[in-house]
Parts: sequence; C-alpha cells; structure tokens
Amino acid sequence: MRNTLIATLIAGAFVSFDAQAADLLQIYKQALTNDPVFASARAAMVAGEEKIAQGRSGLLPNVAVNGSYTTNGLNYAPAQPNPAVGLVNYNTHYPVSTYTVALTQPLFRMTNWEQYQIGVLSAAATEAQFAQAQEDLMLRVAQAYFDVLTSQDTLASIQANKVAITEQLASAKRNFEVGTTTITDTNEAQSRYDLAVAQELGAQNDLEIKRTALEQIIGKPPGDLAPLRTGVKLTLPQPAQMDKWVDSAEHENFAVVGQKINVEIAQRTIKSNRAGHYPTADFIAQRVHTNQGGDNIVEQPGVSNQTVAGVQWTIPIFSGFAVDSKVKESVALEDKAEQDLENARRTAAQAARQSYLGVASGLSQVSAYEAAEVSSQSSLDSNLLGYQVGIRINIDVLNAQQQLYNTRQTLAKARYDTIVNGLRLKSAAGSLKEDDLIAVNTLLNH
Repeated sequence: MRNTLIATLIAGAFVSFDAQAADLLQIYKQALTNDPVFASARAAMVAGEEKIAQGRSGLLPNVAVNGSYTTNGLNYAPAQPNPAVGLVNYNTHYPVSTYTVALTQPLFRMTNWEQYQIGVLSAAATEAQFAQAQEDLMLRVAQAYFDVLTSQDTLASIQANKVAITEQLASAKRNFEVGTTTITDTNEAQSRYDLAVAQELGAQNDLEIKRTALEQIIGKPPGDLAPLRTGVKLTLPQPAQMDKWVDSAEHENFAVVGQKINVEIAQRTIKSNRAGHYPTADFIAQRVHTNQGGDNIVEQPGVSNQTVAGVQWTIPIFSGFAVDSKVKESVALEDKAEQDLENARRTAAQAARQSYLGVASGLSQVSAYEAAEVSSQSSLDSNLLGYQVGIRINIDVLNAQQQLYNTRQTLAKARYDTIVNGLRLKSAAGSLKEDDLIAVNTLLNH
C-alpha cells in the first residue's frame, strides 16, 4: 500500500492534469500580438523602410508654387514743378499680385545619390534588426515557458515529498508509541517535514514570479501550460559539428548582418561627405505671372508672364574646412563600424560554441540522470522494504525519497535547458524559425 502511494506521487509530480493547457506555439502566437518589445521592433522596421523614399526624394524633381498679393500706396511730388503746369502732386493706390511656379531637377548631385544608397541600406538594417527581434522573441517565450514548467516541477516535487514525509512522520510516531523505534526517527521526520513546508512556500513564490515573467511577454496571465512528454528523447541538432555552426554564426547571425550593413553605411557616408567638394548641376524652369492694377504713374497697369528655363550649376570653393572635418569624422566612424562588426562576429561565434556545448552536455546529463532515476527508484523500493522488515530506519527512507525527487527534478530541468540551448544555437547561427518552435511543441504533452 505504501509503495503504491509513493509510486503514484512520484509519477504525478511532473504531470499536468489540465487537458486544455496552452502549448508553446499558442503562447508564442499570443506574444506575437501582445509583446511590446516585438511591437516596438516592428514599428521601427516600418519607420526604417521610409528611409528609401526619403533618400529617393533627393533624385526627383522639386516643384514649388509661391505667390504674393500686395497693395501699394504712392505719393509723388516733382522736385522742380513745371512752371506751365504748376505744382502737381500724385497720390495713388494700386494692387499687385504675383505667383511663381518653379521646377528644379537635380542633374548631378553626388551627395543626393549617396544619401539614397544610405537610405536603402538603412532600411535593410532595420529589417535585420526586426528579424533578430523575432528570434529574440522566440527565445524569450521558450525560456519563460520552460522556466514556468521548471518551477511547477519543483513545487510538485516538494509537495509530493512533503506528502511522503508526512506519511513517514505518522509511521515514526506510531512505531515510537508501540516502542519499536526511538524518538530520533520522529524528530528526524518532523525536521524534514518542517523543511519541506519552508521549501514549498519558496517554490510557490518562485512559480508566481516565473508566471508573471511570462505574463509580461504575452500581456495576460498565462493559464496552465502543456508539460514535456514523459521520457521524451532529445537529439543533437544537425549538422553535429560545432565548427559549421560557428561558421554560420560568423556570417548569418542577424547581429552580424546588421553590422555589415552599418559598415556599408559608413563607407557611403564617407563618399557623401567627400561629395561636398564636387560641383552640382540642376535643371531649372519657372514661370512668373504678375498682375498689376490701379493707376501707377511709374508702370502702366497690366499683366506680364515671364518664363525661365536652363541649367544652374555651383562649384564649391571654400566652406571653412567643414567638408574636410566631416570626411575625417566619417572615416573614424567607419573604423568604429568595422570594430563593431568584428565584435558582433566574435560574440555570435561564442554564443554558437556555448549553445552547442550546452546541447551536447545537456544530452549527456539527461542520459546520466535517466540512469540515476532508475537507480534512485530501486534504492527507494529497497529502503521501503527494509524499513518494513526492520533492517532500515526511517531516515534511510527519507534520504532515498529525497534523492529520487531531486533526481527527477534535475532530469526535467536538464531536458528543458537542452531544448532551450538548441534554440539558442539556431538563433546564434541566424537560422531560428517558427518551424523550430513547432518541432519543440511536438515534444509537449497536449
């Protein structure tokens, strides 16, 4: 009877009983809609795409219309009046309306061309940042999801252990009352029980913290989560060669791709600033319409239209060394971009190495803990039998129980860590996709 109860508690310690529990893919879909970090990255990408249109505007015609309407007052008195006419003063008011339509089409402006290319590159950089944000969201969701499962397993393990200790405490008290054991067994069981109560309170608090961390991503309290299937088998990501993953990380990682684009932007910026020494040429065309009314003694009332068309050019001579200073600044920024690129490559390569070794080590640990689980179960069964026949004491049973619970809990965490490291490995290599989350989702007990 006791063996059956213990086995049931251990088996149930890591199983969720909610058939409607949300799985990893469902949580990820909620995060796509509600995560503010990802929404911010999406808005930044949309804003960045406008850099292309802004850069192109420097190559397209510029058309403007301006005009004015004025009323003029004129008082005229000749300095030397005509004796035949006498003193004549003129007082008149007349309106003048004018409007101008002007078109300017750049013919040669190297700065504008380079700014257009920079706009194209800037848009590509924001797309790389958005892709990285999507990978980061997958990792944050997976980490938070399995953190909750880890906390749930810890709490379930402690609660199951607490129930088993309670039974051992009651058994020790009964045996002490009939004189078959000493008070030591009772005190030991009581001490283990008090410790389990304290651990349970801590585990409940930790679970609440982990659930609120997941809530921060999906925007609402998470319900029950689908647990990992019992005895699930994990494998090493392919190819099973760390060097290939590192090579991919050094070239395909989105942080590296973004820094490569920043280097190109810095190079284009140098060209743009150097173009400050180059001449510029524009085609211009304008039409000026003037309508003058009233009685003007200087100019007769009437309407005039003037049309101008031609090429306007400018050759810069001296700008106070501003162009030279901007070139020096952009050259230094290019060097900075090169160093940032090298740092991004090294960081991505190190992340790939750590994640690959984490997966490989995790798989070895899982195998070792699976063997330890079998051994711990056998040890508990043997101690329970020995306790029943009087060749084992209560503390032996308690130690065996604790070892089995700890082994199961550590085994579950090793599986979670191995799965997350596998996702991190693909993220470091720039190949993490939603399909990878779907593959992990198939490992869950729906």
